[in-house]
Amino acid sequence: MEDDKDAQQVDEKLYSRQLYVMGHEAQKKMMVSDVLIVGLSGLGVEVAKNIILAGVKSVTLYDPASITYNDLGGNFYFQEADVGKPRAATCVAKLAELNQYVPVKVVDSLSPTGMSCCCVTVPMPTAEATKLNDNCRTANCAFIYSQVAGVFSQVFCDFGAEFIVSDKDGEQPHMSQVEAITTSNPGVVKVLEDQGRHGLETGDTVRFSRVQGMPELNETEHEIKSTGPYTFEIGDCSGFGSAATQGYITQVKKPVKVTFRPLAEALESPGEMMLSDFAKFDRPQVLHAAFRGFSKYTDEKGPIAPGDVKAAAEVVAYANDFFDGDLDEAQSKIVAAFAVQSTACLSPMCAAIGGIVGQEVLKACSGKFTPINGFLYFDAAETLPDEPLSPEEVAPRSCRYDSQIACFGWESQQKILKLSYFLVGGGAIGCEMLKNWAMMGVACGEGGEVHITDMDRIEKSNLSRQFLFRAADIEQPKSITGARAAKVMNPGFNITAHELRVGSETEDIFGDDFYDKLDGVCTALDNVEARLYMDQRCVFYGLPMLESGTLGTKGNTQIVVPKLTENYGATRDPPEKSIPVCTLKNFPNQIQHTLQWARDYFEGEFKQAAEDVNSYLSSSNFEEQLNAQQNTKLETLLKIRKTLVEDRPYSFEECIVWARQKFEKLFNNDIKQLLHNFPRDQVTSAGTPFWSGTKRCPDPITFDADSICGDAQMKNHFDFIVAAANLRAEMYGIKGNTDPAMFKEVLSNVIVPDFTPKDGVKIAANEAEAKEEAKNMDTGDEDPDKILKELPSPTSLAGFRLSPVDFDKDIDDHMLFVTACSNLRAINYRIPTEDTHKSRAIAGKIIPAIATTTALVTGLICLELYKLVGTPKKELSAEAYKSAFVNLAIPFMTLSEPQPPAVTKSQLRGKEYNFSAWDCLLMDVGDVTMEEFLEYWKKEYNLEVSMLSFGVSMLFSSWGNKDKLAARLPKKMSVIAAEVKKEPIPENQLFLTFEICVDDMDSGEEVEVPYVKYRFK
Repeated sequence: MEDDKDAQQVDEKLYSRQLYVMGHEAQKKMMVSDVLIVGLSGLGVEVAKNIILAGVKSVTLYDPASITYNDLGGNFYFQEADVGKPRAATCVAKLAELNQYVPVKVVDSLSPTGMSCCCVTVPMPTAEATKLNDNCRTANCAFIYSQVAGVFSQVFCDFGAEFIVSDKDGEQPHMSQVEAITTSNPGVVKVLEDQGRHGLETGDTVRFSRVQGMPELNETEHEIKSTGPYTFEIGDCSGFGSAATQGYITQVKKPVKVTFRPLAEALESPGEMMLSDFAKFDRPQVLHAAFRGFSKYTDEKGPIAPGDVKAAAEVVAYANDFFDGDLDEAQSKIVAAFAVQSTACLSPMCAAIGGIVGQEVLKACSGKFTPINGFLYFDAAETLPDEPLSPEEVAPRSCRYDSQIACFGWESQQKILKLSYFLVGGGAIGCEMLKNWAMMGVACGEGGEVHITDMDRIEKSNLSRQFLFRAADIEQPKSITGARAAKVMNPGFNITAHELRVGSETEDIFGDDFYDKLDGVCTALDNVEARLYMDQRCVFYGLPMLESGTLGTKGNTQIVVPKLTENYGATRDPPEKSIPVCTLKNFPNQIQHTLQWARDYFEGEFKQAAEDVNSYLSSSNFEEQLNAQQNTKLETLLKIRKTLVEDRPYSFEECIVWARQKFEKLFNNDIKQLLHNFPRDQVTSAGTPFWSGTKRCPDPITFDADSICGDAQMKNHFDFIVAAANLRAEMYGIKGNTDPAMFKEVLSNVIVPDFTPKDGVKIAANEAEAKEEAKNMDTGDEDPDKILKELPSPTSLAGFRLSPVDFDKDIDDHMLFVTACSNLRAINYRIPTEDTHKSRAIAGKIIPAIATTTALVTGLICLELYKLVGTPKKELSAEAYKSAFVNLAIPFMTLSEPQPPAVTKSQLRGKEYNFSAWDCLLMDVGDVTMEEFLEYWKKEYNLEVSMLSFGVSMLFSSWGNKDKLAARLPKKMSVIAAEVKKEPIPENQLFLTFEICVDDMDSGEEVEVPYVKYRFK
């Protein structure tokens, strides 16, 4: 019990991103859950890795079987020298390194007693599997039975007769702001439309808070009846005194009871099974029969050798006995294809299914999210040859690639070994990708090479999902560390690591000559801008792109194939809406507004002010820089005067006094001034109350060092003073202090000046006024030039510099200030407050992440790589490629054919000519003169160039300056390009891109054509 008590202390630094997926309560349940993993081939090690990273209490391994060459295809901790050793014992030490909080041990007997979950990851005789399931039910232990057979897989879950799910979907509770509530029966609630739809369904429960006019509703829960996107009904409100005008509603999530059936019953009657690909409606039923037939065959006769078509025919016959009706020809072909490669253990399949099964284990331990109820079948049969390959082509070669050879043949494996790929990003997806590629043998042969780039360094929060990194690697480069770890997994891996950002600034490194040698690009990025840049590169160079991303339990993959599919940038999400300035400054109504305001204040007070002072002290042309920014000149000088002269502290006590005075100004005086300008009873020109709708009437705050807010239970008053004083001290190089007694002693002696609101102070009442105010800064009586002259000269402060503080969401002192500052402003406006953990996510724009989703999407996109490489006896069409969207919380998974590229129709050489974003007119005739360039289009395409441009520069036009044209005609195109760019063309650049407008020489009509890709080297 003592161990369980200790386990309740969640390491928020380590599990930071995962906590935004699972939550603290679910994490604590996981931390007291013991898990038994049966089978440590490829799937077993993936599941173990994911749940150890997630932080269960302990993991017990059971697998006395010996390592085979097939196991090397999926278990990333096995080497050739390990063949013949026991599987569990060989990888236990490596697994134990993944998380210091999770002990890992091996047992030599199989028993679910005392376990929270028993997860089987290898095939078992049906009788043994059903018996183990029954034992799990007796021991109150969740049971998962899963297996991977080449590119086919099966997952089954039985969490008992009554399993409670605390949160069925993992979505944040819906929150809305009340516009009005009627005093009727039933009461009708209308939410503010400009805040979005309420998102509720009939039967949902909501809690009311901070309701104005109906205090009886506050902190009460009500079941609702949805009557529209912005309205719903609750119970009888006719007895309440008056209609409500403002307030908040929050959805209350209720537990759900789920009933499971045991394996023995589900095998005979599987019921409705989870569908993963709508193009394969009948596939779950076929694979259910296939796995049963395969199990019967192997129980009787043992494993099937690769390419054994005779044994495959027997499996088809057995499967037919278990199928409802008779298998047709196509279905029989699927079962046969399953049988002939059933011994294979492929890293991408193990990763994908390991992500799914790992999340099911976490659901069993935590009660968070909806489990798979019964069976899930998933396959990637479209990667396999249409007809069985010859026995020689798939025969084992006693090497680590035997599993892939069994599926795709030796010829395909040789292609994989010679691949050259560019992996952009070395974080969570990057780590998984490196592991999968090392197992697959990507770039592990002569001529193959992987380049990886990532400019980030490893942080502690990375360790719970970026499994190639260890605590000793913190502060080391991600790319170099990941490459080194992957090379340990497969010493033949040819990989070069870079610490560079991809973009125009690094095209001297990643230029034409670099991309010219690649077979493809894989993005493992966390921002759209970099993805779009890489997409442009792939389109230009005609390279496939493997794209994937995650958001908590949600993930997506997109396979981009030149000319066959649309490119990544062909469709994109709308830009994120920004918060209006007047809302931030004067009229916040959501915690997001107050957090953004607090972050902006942090930047201005602790970073920008110090940078302005340092610029004044060190820049020889400071006055010139200042005059170039007339709108902010006075504001900058006033800030420098305050920071350098008026408010400069010389002791930590003075920092505390400054913090206390800032508290008074921000949360009391400024609010009083706002209410002076816009009194509580003010009405608009239309006669409606000014303080209504999204405008919440604020209240000044009186400082109280012992005050604790009701929502977040934080001492915001005191925390603000502590954090602000220490940040101020850090900026000035003064030693900080956090002793509460010391703070309270100083605070007791601070004299806070009285404040009286002033007339004539301008405050923007709407966004238009805020923009106008920003353009026309009120200088008052202050003279900027006079302030500048009165500042102490830089020479008198020689050597003195301030230390700007860059906001970092992972530094607790920074978040303490931002959270306290935000919460105080929220209290001003009666907005629900948030704790530091939630505030960190919003202010830091943290993307929730968990290892299971990362493993799943990386496995899925690596399956697409098999298709790009190809296999004998297979002609791939667009339908064979799959993009995916998954949500492990629901659970939901759908694979679909990628969209084809949009086509522009035109005429060329008298024939119909259709082109897409992938197409260009390649001109590969060496570096020619402009005269030869223009003549080329006449000769080759019967087109006359009327206009030619390079970037933003016009190089030629039929109506342009004749003298200029005459001077350019004899010059080489590369020389002209260098002249207009006013810089030499980089040595590694092979291509120039031109845009041309052309007319058909016969008809005289303009012809629409793509850009010209001109190879001059």
